[in-house]
Amino acid sequence: MWRLTIGLLVLLLGYLLYSRLVERAVSPLHDPTPAILREDGVDYVPISKWRNQLIQLLNIAGTGPVFGALMGAKWGPIVFLWIIIGTIFGGAVHDYMAGMMSIRNGGSSTSAVIRKYLGNWIRYPALVLILFLLVLFAATFARSAGDLLVELTGIPIIVWMIVIFSYFMASALLPINKLIGKIYPVFGVILILTAVILVAGLIVGGYCFPTMTLNNLHPTGMEYFPDMLITVACGAISGFHATQSPLVARCVTDEKDGRMIFYGAMVIESVIALVWATAGLAFYGDTAALTADLNSGGASGVVYNMSIALAGPIGGALAILGVVILPVTSGDTALRSARMMIQDDRGLDSANLRGSLIITVAITAIIGLLFTLDFTVLWNYTAWMNQSLATVVLWTASLFLLRTARNRLYSLMTALPALFMTMVVISFIMHSSQGLSLDYGISMIIGLLVTIAAAVAFIRCMFTVSRDE
Repeated sequence: MWRLTIGLLVLLLGYLLYSRLVERAVSPLHDPTPAILREDGVDYVPISKWRNQLIQLLNIAGTGPVFGALMGAKWGPIVFLWIIIGTIFGGAVHDYMAGMMSIRNGGSSTSAVIRKYLGNWIRYPALVLILFLLVLFAATFARSAGDLLVELTGIPIIVWMIVIFSYFMASALLPINKLIGKIYPVFGVILILTAVILVAGLIVGGYCFPTMTLNNLHPTGMEYFPDMLITVACGAISGFHATQSPLVARCVTDEKDGRMIFYGAMVIESVIALVWATAGLAFYGDTAALTADLNSGGASGVVYNMSIALAGPIGGALAILGVVILPVTSGDTALRSARMMIQDDRGLDSANLRGSLIITVAITAIIGLLFTLDFTVLWNYTAWMNQSLATVVLWTASLFLLRTARNRLYSLMTALPALFMTMVVISFIMHSSQGLSLDYGISMIIGLLVTIAAAVAFIRCMFTVSRDE
């Protein structure tokens, strides 16, 4: 238990200390934000910082901090380091910068921000990548929620598909303060309560919390670098979060609230991931038993078994409800983000209900087709594409800081994690069966060479990119 407590304290210190340094690099302005300047009653709506943080938390906390954390636990307690360190220096910085870059650019969507700082050449590649990722995420989240609801109720998946997709469309079309702004704070409380229930169940049940070790305990010996770092996405760093931050950026009334809203929400999500990874290892006792259950019943089956065993029928149902809330409240905003991104790129008014409806229905139809695929298949491809987007956003933030920060060295706070993630993504694509299936050693060399080239290019930018006046 004390190891989990230390991990939580380190995350808290990361928020209290490092986030202030990141905030200093951005230097929040006192100017009116897009929520005030462009208020339209649909997407641009002033909302309080506390409500915004809970909305951001529910937006970003899909299945990743639960399913991803459980699958990452197959490597053993070493996953804790990635969740904690990855969040403080990577994921939370990534989310904060994505939100602040959007605010500084009139509430622009992620694709527009990337195009501004990396160049017009990336406009359509970025748009296609992000839209494809959002559709995959929405399908993945819907399927994982549907699988859990089937486990809980026995009602056929087709029924839950209709219910979930109906909610997705309503959430994507209604003004953000009418549905999302009202129910997300309530869901946020349930989400946090779920984590507390899990920990209480472990303590009352007398389960042995895992002993910290840096050894790779994966039953098949799969490399933890880069595979584990791709598998545990939303609990440490996730490009999907960059697509969600603009939704809340359009509702922020003071730039100084950004640290609590964006950086803080990511820290809370990593707490959830840390709790589930710990619970998985403690409940099953070793990585072999956890992996066997993941292979036989899938992540949803593991969550169901753990929740019922640790919290009983009532507490277990509440815990499962909390886990169902995660993907549903990220899948809906994935659809909303896709709708907004297309409208932004085409210069369409989001207040035009007919146009929004046509775009939303078209995207929902594609999501519905992907929904029929197995969760594991969806997650395998979503994970590495997600981390690829996170890498692009970190490089975008590095150029943003070079152009806006008072000291160019502040850009290293995003460039260093960008370099690390470049190595992770390239080496994974090279050696993974989902990529080129090259020899592991050769893949590491290729990844290192690409990372060195990126470092050289960035150093040149540090001396050549002009600061905005």
